Amino acid sequence: MKKIIRAFVLFTFCLGSVLQPVFAQDGFFQKNQDKEKSIETRFLESVDYDRFKVHLQELTKNPHIAGTPENELVQQYMKKIMEDAGMDVKLYPYDVYLPNDPGKSELEIVSPIQMKLSQQEKVLEEDPFSADDRLHLGFNAYSGSGDVTAEVVYANYGRREDFQKLEEMGIDLKGKVVIARYGGNFRGFKAKFAEQHGAIGLVVYTDPKDNGYTKGEVYPNGPYYNETTIQRGSMLTLDWTGDPLTPYEPALPLDGPTQVERLDPSDVAFHSIPVTPIGYGAAEEILSRMEGQPVPEEWQGGLPFDYKIEGGKDLKVRVMVDQPVNFIRANNVIGTFKGSKYPDEWIILGSHFDAWSFGATDPNSGTAMLLTLAEALGKLVKEGIQPERSILIGHWDAEEQGVIGSTEWVEHLRDELSAKAVAYMNFDGGVSGRNFGASAAPTLKKLIIDASQEVMYPDSAKTVFEVWAGNNEEPGIGNLGGGSDHIAFYMHVGVPSLSGGAGGTTAYHSNYDNFNYYSRFVDPSFKMGGAVAQLFGLVTLRMANAEIIPYDVPRYAQDLKGHFEQAVKNVQTISPDFKEFDQVNQALVKLEQSSTAYKESIDKALSSGNLSDDKIKIINQQLINLEKSWIDPKGMYYGDWYKSLYVCNDPFSGYASWILPGIQYEVAINRTEKLEEWDERYAEAILDLSSKIDEIQKMF
Repeated sequence: MKKIIRAFVLFTFCLGSVLQPVFAQDGFFQKNQDKEKSIETRFLESVDYDRFKVHLQELTKNPHIAGTPENELVQQYMKKIMEDAGMDVKLYPYDVYLPNDPGKSELEIVSPIQMKLSQQEKVLEEDPFSADDRLHLGFNAYSGSGDVTAEVVYANYGRREDFQKLEEMGIDLKGKVVIARYGGNFRGFKAKFAEQHGAIGLVVYTDPKDNGYTKGEVYPNGPYYNETTIQRGSMLTLDWTGDPLTPYEPALPLDGPTQVERLDPSDVAFHSIPVTPIGYGAAEEILSRMEGQPVPEEWQGGLPFDYKIEGGKDLKVRVMVDQPVNFIRANNVIGTFKGSKYPDEWIILGSHFDAWSFGATDPNSGTAMLLTLAEALGKLVKEGIQPERSILIGHWDAEEQGVIGSTEWVEHLRDELSAKAVAYMNFDGGVSGRNFGASAAPTLKKLIIDASQEVMYPDSAKTVFEVWAGNNEEPGIGNLGGGSDHIAFYMHVGVPSLSGGAGGTTAYHSNYDNFNYYSRFVDPSFKMGGAVAQLFGLVTLRMANAEIIPYDVPRYAQDLKGHFEQAVKNVQTISPDFKEFDQVNQALVKLEQSSTAYKESIDKALSSGNLSDDKIKIINQQLINLEKSWIDPKGMYYGDWYKSLYVCNDPFSGYASWILPGIQYEVAINRTEKLEEWDERYAEAILDLSSKIDEIQKMF
């Protein structure tokens, strides 16, 4: 009987071992899985959740717009923290052309009454930060300078389709001041479209229907915009990203040894009309006095009256902006943990650090998280656990005026990044709430999902994955659009990129985005910063330590199939008889075959662990080159700085993600004669990608 019991116990133990979840990470030899698991366990233990709050409080002590002494203090703090963590830290200075001060600005109703309108947030007793005398008026960088007085027209969100609607309604914008609400597109396009339609000034405000008392309690009693909250932001809408005077080239220091040819500002297509942002309290004074025809139902905002299209002849508004633009010194701060085995293969994480005011959510929640992550990785390095690939953490300057600092660095190191960068991970405002989310290139999506199953969601008994996915089998991961520091990496050079973290309601780009607001409404427990650091620390370590770079290569074919099905539907909206992209369809069949063969071969190779170091190095270099199949020297018709055929920010809205942007543009401008060209260009890129995958597969 004892023998039977002993055998049953042994069987149960063995069965239990089989049923236990096995740690298995993409890209690692099976024989090295336990080693990686122990490194990751040590890393998770090394993340000090309390340090996030310490860093955030220090980073946001002062308003710190680019080019100010206060922003330099932030730069020095980051440098010290990363050096103390054991990173090699280097500054990359650039002289960039931008406004970092509103200069003089006035907004007033001149008839039928005279009334100056507020252009700055009110000081709140409950928020001592709001009384800081260094805080600026609300302003939009790269507004035109001018002093105009005119009748008013309401243009809803100021989107392309909104201006088209006004045109259809017979509304003449020539010589008028446009008032438009924030939302729907990048604010710079509101100015661009207004100017194209003949307007001589623009006023932008946040409507309470979008963020204000219709949503819930307003600040300081709740998180939503109060009547004086103002969203600042850049108006720059050029055919390239980065410094407006040095497209394609880095804006190297004016006093440096290497001189870069700069454009004359008079030759750059800056907006010429004056633009100013206000809160909905000031906007109400204008909108409530308008007497024209009613707006379409969907244009009605949240203020307590019926919105009108035109203000009438009696209502006149004055907009005056005198905004200085000059060269300022921007400094990117780059820290590096050098790889022990593959130092020339780079995993890059980043966030900008300049802010419109204190920057508690945007951007410095991301900055504080990256410093927390750097310290945790530093503990491992000091214990002799060095990453096999180099890990770089970049803190970018001058993002708010036009994603400038990161773009200059990418243009500066373009060739090196093209050859060495495995991935770029962006964390602009990366801990701005408690709702986890991510957008990513196809090859990086699985890495995020896998890591989310290893990290506990703060103040719960669930993993981040469980909270993020909810009732779905798998959480949704979006596609990257515009608006932040991934643009040059992903869309200009072809480095697979992601943006991730936690979001929620914020005091976006206002003077209230401070530590007081954060501690009350964003994350009172200050635990999300540590959780985000843990999750993306795992993603970083897995990319840094895997024998084979753990890209999800088959995901290209999977995602592209859906994207081209959607592209056909989009084309059919302008050409109902359009059937399909024939050459692309044939190329996709080949890509799917290549991807399947790759997956089978890599699984066998990782299981056996028989690949030589020389082969591994060649395979990884070829993997880094995969995303470059999308980089087309000809670029996009709306701006050849944007090189990726796969993804781009929407050139008519700025923020939205355009997948297969070449085709999207043809649909947007209602042009069919170039569809065959795009069929050829996309098929060529897909076949190039497939060929590269075949070459890698042969190495296993």
